[in-house]
Amino acid sequence: MKKLICIIISAVVAVTLVNPKSFAKAEENDEGAKAEILLEAGTGQVIYSKNPDAKLPMASITKTMTLLLVAEAIQRGEMSLDEKVKASSYASEAEGSVIWLNAGEEMSVAELIEAVVVSSANDACIALAEHIAGSEAAFVKMMNARAKELGLNNTRYTNCVGFDESGHYSTARDIALITAELMKCEVLRSYWLIWLDYLRGGETQLVNTNKLVRYYDGIIGGKTGTTDGAGYCLSACAERKDMRFVAVALGCKSDEERFDRCEELLDYGFDNFQKFTPEQDFSKLIPIKVVRGAQTEIVPIIEQQGVECIIKKGKANNVEYEYSFVEQVEAPVEKGQFLGEYLVTLDGVSIFRSDIVANQDIPRMDFWRCLGLVLSEILSM
Repeated sequence: MKKLICIIISAVVAVTLVNPKSFAKAEENDEGAKAEILLEAGTGQVIYSKNPDAKLPMASITKTMTLLLVAEAIQRGEMSLDEKVKASSYASEAEGSVIWLNAGEEMSVAELIEAVVVSSANDACIALAEHIAGSEAAFVKMMNARAKELGLNNTRYTNCVGFDESGHYSTARDIALITAELMKCEVLRSYWLIWLDYLRGGETQLVNTNKLVRYYDGIIGGKTGTTDGAGYCLSACAERKDMRFVAVALGCKSDEERFDRCEELLDYGFDNFQKFTPEQDFSKLIPIKVVRGAQTEIVPIIEQQGVECIIKKGKANNVEYEYSFVEQVEAPVEKGQFLGEYLVTLDGVSIFRSDIVANQDIPRMDFWRCLGLVLSEILSM
C-alpha cells in the first residue's frame, strides 16, 4: 500500500514551506484578510498560508469554476467561441455586475466570456451556464462534480456567479488550485489581460476588475470577488521564468487591501524562492530480498523521477536526502508495489517525497515453475 505521493497538482497535495508567523508582512495585519495562500502552480507547493482551509464565501471568485467548465467544453469541441447564445429572461434579470442583457438578445460565446473575465458580468455568466447545461441549477451540479474530481473537498456551489447563499463556500487552498487549473486553459489566455474593451459596437464598456493586469510584472490572470458576506477577495496568478505563483486573499476589508496583499504574496514568492530538482542516487537502490518468489531479489526504483520542487534561494547545498526500504517482500510482487520511500528535506521540513517501488512483476514460486527451472538448468548443461 502506498504511503506517500509526490507533491503535484494532479494529486492535489501541497506542502507549506514557511510558517505564517515567519512572513512579517502578513503578521503585521492580523485583522486583514480572513484567509490567504501562496501556491506554486507547477509543483502544487504551498509557500505561505493563513487559514487556508477555512470555509468562506467567495463572491465572484466562484466564476473561476464557471469559466473552467466553459473552457473545457470548448476544448472538447462541445461549443465554439463564435457560437451564438440567446439570453433567457432569467439571465437578463441578474443583479450586481452586469452587461444588461435583454431577454432574447444574442451574443457570441467569445463576447460573453470576455464580459465574465473582464467585468465579472453575472448575466453573461448565467447565459453561458444555461447554454451549456440547460439551466443554472444543472450547471451548478456540474460545478460541484468537477470540484469533486479535482479533490476540492472544502468547496460547494449553490450558484454559478457568487451570490452570498447558505452552503456556498470555498477555501483559499481550493481556490488556488482551481485558479492554477484554469490558467492552463489556452482558450482563455487572450482575455485575462484585457484592461478596457467594448461590446455592442462600443455601447457597452468593459473595465477589468483585476487592477494587477495594469502593472504587475508577469501577471497572467486572476479573478476578483466582492459581496457583503465575502468582503473583498482576489485570486491572482503571475509567471516569471520557470515559476508560476497563485496568490489568494479572501475577506479583505477594502479593494486596495486585496490587491496589495496579493502583490506582496507574489513578490514574496518570486523574490525568495527558486525551482530545484532533487538529486537521486541510484546506487542507493540496492536489491531487496524476495521470499518464495520465482526470483530471489528485486531492484527498486524511485516512482517519481526528475520532478521539480520549490526551495528558498541559496539553500540548495542544505538539502538532505533519505532512502528507506522494507527488509524483504513476499511473492507475488506486482510492478509498482511499495518497497520504500525517498524523502528530501530542507532545514527539517519535507520538500519532496516519492514512493520507492518494484520495477517488475515477480510471481510466487510453485512446483511447476520450480520444475521448469530445474529442467532448464539440466538442458543447459
